[in-house]
Amino acid sequence: MKLAGAAANRFLARPEPDRAGLLIFGADAMRVALKRQEVIAALIGPEGEAEMRLTRIPGGELRKDPALVDDAMRAQGFFPGPRVAFVEEAGDAAAPVLKGALAGWKDGDAMLVVTAGSLSKASALRKAFEDHPNAYAVGIYDDPPSREEIEATLTGAGLKEIGREAMTDLLALARELDPGDFRQTVEKIALYKFGDAAPLGPADVAACAPATIEAEVDDVLHAVAEARFGDVGPLMRRLEGQGVNPVSLSIATMRHFRTLHSAASAPGGPSEGIARMRPPVFGPRRDRMLRQAQSWGMHRLEQAIQLLVETDLKLRSTSRAPAMAVIERALIRLAMMPQR
Repeated sequence: MKLAGAAANRFLARPEPDRAGLLIFGADAMRVALKRQEVIAALIGPEGEAEMRLTRIPGGELRKDPALVDDAMRAQGFFPGPRVAFVEEAGDAAAPVLKGALAGWKDGDAMLVVTAGSLSKASALRKAFEDHPNAYAVGIYDDPPSREEIEATLTGAGLKEIGREAMTDLLALARELDPGDFRQTVEKIALYKFGDAAPLGPADVAACAPATIEAEVDDVLHAVAEARFGDVGPLMRRLEGQGVNPVSLSIATMRHFRTLHSAASAPGGPSEGIARMRPPVFGPRRDRMLRQAQSWGMHRLEQAIQLLVETDLKLRSTSRAPAMAVIERALIRLAMMPQR
């Protein structure tokens, strides 16, 4: 049988142990692997592998020894409890063997869990599971995770008290990161909040979220956007000492001011504009950039972007002017612009 959507998510989180088999397939190997880990852990528990209730079979081995699957499904271990015969990275070439194993499945046998890459509707392997009355086939696609999946990941990491704003940030983060990276970020947040009973807040998410720009560059960009022109020079000396490329700094500045302009020109206002940013902006940094967008306004930000375009062209030209001095002068002019 074919499972999709919410029904598939429910089964993967709480699988029925009396099913003969489950096929999980998809183009993204990481997504497939995470779902496979989830369902096997739910079936045999945390000690299942140590108790030898999990048998792993590489898909390529089935051509050499087709009996591996039947033996694994019927073998009885020393420890009681559900058992799983896991076939990894199977293809259509293994379909006849796996179809035969499903046909011979009886109560008390191990559940057959199979993973595969992208499979078409005509795939023999898909048909073997979709046509079986007591087996499931689940396709894993590149759609963003649902709120239900995100909440399950958070609960699995021990995060239960989550503020509304923090959940908004996590939803945005889940849509930007690969599944494996998102799970690692959630685990990092769980460690960060260990022993802290306070609800998870946006500042906690921001502290653990992957950085999108170097902190040193971020400091000078905020100084410019907040009209702290007296801080620009000392910060530039630090960046210059670290070997930051002037053109890279110009690109980062343009990105920052285009983000502010997008927020300031959003139909619903800067707050809605910041909320729609991709990649998302988190926690205190989001509040800071919202204040900057409101302070500058759309028209003044357009003037700032024009100045940055002229500066970038000059940096890429044959001018003999020192590149770091050119970008520093432009940043100071930008920082002084709101006071005019």
